[in-house]
Formats: sequence, structure tokens, C-alpha cells
Amino acid sequence: MQLPRWSWAPPGILQDQRKNFINVQIDAIGVGLASAASPFLPVFLARLGATNTQVGLLTSMPGITGLVLAILVGIFLQNRRNIVPWFSASRLLVLSSYASTGLAAFFVPEEHLVVTVLAIWAIATLPQTALSVCFSVVMNAVAGSSHRYELMSRRWTILGLTTAIMVTIAGQILDNIDFPINYQIVFLALSVGGLISYYFSSQISLPDTPPPMLGPVKTPTGKRFSFSASAERLRALVGKYLALIWSEKPFLRISVKRFVFFTGAVLATPLFPLYYVREVNANDAWIGFISTTQTFVTMIGYMVWARQSRKRSSRFVLLIATFGMSLYPVLVASTQRVELMVVFAGLAGIFQSGIDLVFFDELMRTVPEQYSATFVSLAQSTQYASTIAAPLIGTWLAGQIGLGWALVASAVVRLVGACLFAFWNPK
Repeated sequence: MQLPRWSWAPPGILQDQRKNFINVQIDAIGVGLASAASPFLPVFLARLGATNTQVGLLTSMPGITGLVLAILVGIFLQNRRNIVPWFSASRLLVLSSYASTGLAAFFVPEEHLVVTVLAIWAIATLPQTALSVCFSVVMNAVAGSSHRYELMSRRWTILGLTTAIMVTIAGQILDNIDFPINYQIVFLALSVGGLISYYFSSQISLPDTPPPMLGPVKTPTGKRFSFSASAERLRALVGKYLALIWSEKPFLRISVKRFVFFTGAVLATPLFPLYYVREVNANDAWIGFISTTQTFVTMIGYMVWARQSRKRSSRFVLLIATFGMSLYPVLVASTQRVELMVVFAGLAGIFQSGIDLVFFDELMRTVPEQYSATFVSLAQSTQYASTIAAPLIGTWLAGQIGLGWALVASAVVRLVGACLFAFWNPK
């Protein structure tokens, strides 16, 4: 049997779109290289003696900034003719925070290092908010309405392969060099991926899009809106956009379902590294292997779910993936054997890949193309609301009932979200 040949882009697309496909995928190599540092950042804080709450802040801080600014950022980006420069610059600023973390470990006394690292990542939440909006808009524009699965499965496969390889290498380096120099080397070396990402993402070519016309935006005084106007006029513009969003009921429903499921997911985000370090006593090499396994299986899952979505339906992928991922925290909490953690991470990778693909596709189906930045920013705002509270609730629960039971609580919330996807489906 002849295996299908790998291709950078699906057949039959225009040359300019093919170039964008290639730039998106090489950008993924840079992102995967830098993102290999991500699973070790909370572990680094835990080994520095950070409290549960401080580790939770690493996850919740982007939510605080995003909840406050996401809608305003969305409106700002909605009025840019081309957001690719904002996309590439935001990505560079976020990924360069790993380099800043590595440099801080050289110059900041260890007793102040936890607070310094948290401050670095607090600042990074500003470009991260813009990036979260830009990403969906740019990817949707590159893919078009008919190639989302093809683009994202290719991108995330390449990103996953890069991350899997580099996390394994990073885990070995961390395990064979003394602390904290091992983390300094890893964070600085992997941050080079940010430069690769910046160069190729900035080469994405999209046509300029005139800002959409909502009609005259007037305040109670009857004056037209301008960006130099008062806060009263800004509120009028925000109100106009919110009224537009409220009229799109399918978008609102998918946002609520994503919010519930995402809350369960981020509730457990700071708990996994804490569980590995404090309950399982896993070393850095094993933690790296756990992350690599999940990433590698996720990469394979993209190809499997893309095929299943064509053979069965996106809804089939959605239901299987959300219910399957709901079981993952319970499986982790059921044992303290590090070998089983690797197996469970592999199972989670299968379902996570389905969620990545179908959540993006389901959301963008409900978004009016001409207002994509605005709608995506609101969808991100609901996730930011989860990101603020859920990690801190998770670490608080861990202090009250233990890490294992807090993971079970995460599974229950995920299951509620999965049930909403299954049964709340009005015509």
C-alpha cells in the first residue's frame, strides 16, 4: 500500500494561498521550538519554591489582562486594514519572554526570582491578548472557509513534532545540568524560535480589508464617533458592537459551551505540574517525556480527526473529543506511577487534537467574516474570564482537598461542558 505523500498545502489552491500555507507552517516550527519551554515554566517556579497560588497566577494572569482589554483590542484590530504586522509582532514579544526569564535567572537573586518571573509574564499578557485575537483571524483568512481543517491539521502537526522533539531534548538537558543554570540555558536557547516565527509570520500576505461600516455611531449628544473622542463616545462604539454580537445567537451558544469546557480545562492547568512534582516526585526528564508523549500523539491525532470529520462529521469529532478529554484528570489523579502518566498523556493527546481542530472550526463558522476580529475578541474574553478564576480556584481546592481531588473537580466541570455540546443544540 502506498502511503499518502506529505504536502505543504492542499491541491487546487491559488499560488498566493499556497505561499501563505507554507509561511504559516514554517512559522509553526519557530513557535514549536519556543513553546517547548512552556511545560517547564511552572516546574521552574515550583522548584524555586513558588506557592500553589503563585503557580496558578502564571495561568490566570493572561485572563486578567484579556478580560479587561480583549474587546477593545478586537475593536482596534477590526479597524486595521491588515493585522498581519500586529500578529507577527505580538508573537515575537510573547515568545521573547522565555529569553527574559532565562536572563532574569542570571541577574536576579533567587529569593526574588519567582516574583520577577511572574512580573515578566504579567507584562507579556499585553501582546498575548492581541495575539489571541490575531491568530484566529489570520488563520481563518489564510485557510478560507473550506480549508480550515487542512491548514490547522498541517500547522499543528508540524508544531507538535517540533515541540515533541525539543521538549525531549530540553528534559534531558535539565536533568543533566545543575539547577538553575539548566533552566537558564533551556529558556535562552529555545527563545530563538521567536525570531523564526516573527520572520515567516510577517511574510504572510493578506489583502487589505477596509474597516467595516456599522453606520454612524452617535452619543447621546448626537456627535459622530472618532478615536480621539471622549470615553462617552467609546462606550457608544462598544455598545454598537455588543448589539451586533448579541444578534448572532449561534455564536453566543458556542461561546457559552466553550466557556464551560475551557473552565474545566484551565482549572487543572497549574495542578498537573504540581501533581507531577509533589505527588509523583517525577524528575525533569520524566516530565519532559510526559509532555513529549502528549504532544507527539496529538500530532498524529490531527491527521486522524481531520479524516474522521470528512468521513463522519465535525459533530462526531466534537462529542468524542470533549467526553474523552473529560476523563483525563481523573486518570491522572488515580495513580502516582510516572509510567502511567505517560500512557494517560498519550490518551489525552488523541482527544486534545480533536478539540483543537473542531473548536476552531465550530467557532469560525458562527463568526461573520467582516467582523471577525470583534467576534473573536469576545470569544477570547469569555475564555479569559475562566483563565482568571479557574486556575486560582484549582490551586485553592488543592490546598483544601488535595491535588488529586482538585483534578477530579476539573473533570466534573469538563464533563458538564461536554454534555452541553451533546444536548444543548437548539435549531
